[in-house]
Formats: sequence, C-alpha cells, structure tokens
Amino acid sequence: MRALWTAASGMKAQQLNIDNISNNLANVNTTAYKKQRVEFKDLLYATLRKTNLSNGEGQPVNLQIGHGVMPSSTARSFTTGSLERTENPVDVAIDGPGFFAIQGPNDSIMYTRDGSFKFSVEEDEMKLVTAEGYTVLSEFDDEIAFQEGMKNISISYSGAITAEDAEGEIQEIGTIKLVKFINPDGLEAVGRNLYKATVASGEEMPMEGEERTSNLLQGYLETSNVQIVDEMVRMITAQRAYEINSKAIQTSDEMLNIANNLRR
Repeated sequence: MRALWTAASGMKAQQLNIDNISNNLANVNTTAYKKQRVEFKDLLYATLRKTNLSNGEGQPVNLQIGHGVMPSSTARSFTTGSLERTENPVDVAIDGPGFFAIQGPNDSIMYTRDGSFKFSVEEDEMKLVTAEGYTVLSEFDDEIAFQEGMKNISISYSGAITAEDAEGEIQEIGTIKLVKFINPDGLEAVGRNLYKATVASGEEMPMEGEERTSNLLQGYLETSNVQIVDEMVRMITAQRAYEINSKAIQTSDEMLNIANNLRR
C-alpha cells in the first residue's frame, strides 16, 4: 500500500525536524548562535486520472496521490540576539548585520559573530584571537597586535582599537574587520560558531566607512537568538505529526491484514 511508504517518509521527516529542534535547544546558551529551521517539500505525485474537458464537459481537475515528504534545506535565521553586558574589554558584539573575519587553520578565512575574543601571547606581543586561538583580522587582513605593557584598551563603534602604552600615550592599534554577504543563508556552518563562504553566499564584502551600518559594542556579547517557547511548540507539533504518521502505518497494516484474511 502506498500509505505505508508515504507515512514512513513523514516519520523520517519529523525525526529530522526533532533533531534540528534539539540542536537549537542545546545551543540556547551558545554565544551568537543562530537558530535553524528544516524546510520540507512534497514528493512526486501519481496521476490516477488527468483532466478531460471537451466543450465544457468532463473532469475539470486531476486525480493525484502524493508519495510523502522530503527535507529540502535547513534555513538559518540571522536575526540579532540579545546583547549581554560582560565588562570584559575584549568582548565585542555586533549590533546589526555582519561578521568578524577570522584566520583559521592553513590560512583559511572563516567568519563568526562570536566576539568573545582572547589574548594570545607571543614573545613580547599580544594578539587578538578567538577562544580556539584563531587570529582576528583587521581591515587590512593582518593580525591585531598589542605591545607588552599596553592597557586601557578601547574599541569604538566603528571597530577602531586604541590602547595606552607604558608611557601613558594613546596608540592606534588597528580596526576590526567587519564583512557582510549577499546571501548569508548560503554560508556553510563548520562548528565552533564559525562559517565558511560558499558559491551560494557570495564573496565577502568589507563594511568600511559609510558602508559600515553596524556598530561594535565593547564589553558586550550577543546571545543566542533561540526562543525556548517557540522551539517547545515546534517540538510538540513534530511529535504529534510523528505519532499520526505511525498511526497511518498501523492502519494500513490492519487494512492489509483484513484483505489477507478474506475468504470466498
């Protein structure tokens, strides 16, 4: 019976939906995490009878039966999460669209909205890095380094970094690079709050000067944009859909059992 395979595809789809919801809930406290939503499409249809109109008479509509559902994509919502004050001078939140540029392994360029930066000490310098030790890039695609003894680090709304040296003079360190993409949904998530550019996302577009419409807030971090109540409602809906699909399989099995037990 067609219903067996159709309902089975529904159960598999809802299992994937639950997997995605579970991932969202698991990352409810992850800095700058962006929630995902699974999108589905209906499968091909069997046309049992086509339209047949002649001189205004006949069947005006098709008789079609679908074959179930399939997952088509996972869409990520890049809406800005809440901003939480941390008082840490190297915590930076993006107020608006955009991504930090990070130099990852093998000099690969990756992107993130997680601004919980750290200092990495190398000889007599400190450079700005992520929690994994990846270099945070400046607008000139080089590292942001601080001389030994610098203090009172200040980061402006535009990303310009200044610090006070050992002699009490204010030094300009550099400007944090901020980029955007034509299609951020096309970015490839690689874990650890990092993304890679793809053909679908397009190349990075630096946000400089008047094009920098987002502000950087020192001493703040962006929280996850996952709404627990919304995810719970979606989880209940997925559970009920899973149950009703399993009920459809049971009903189909009972109908087959009745047909097998028919006697003349």
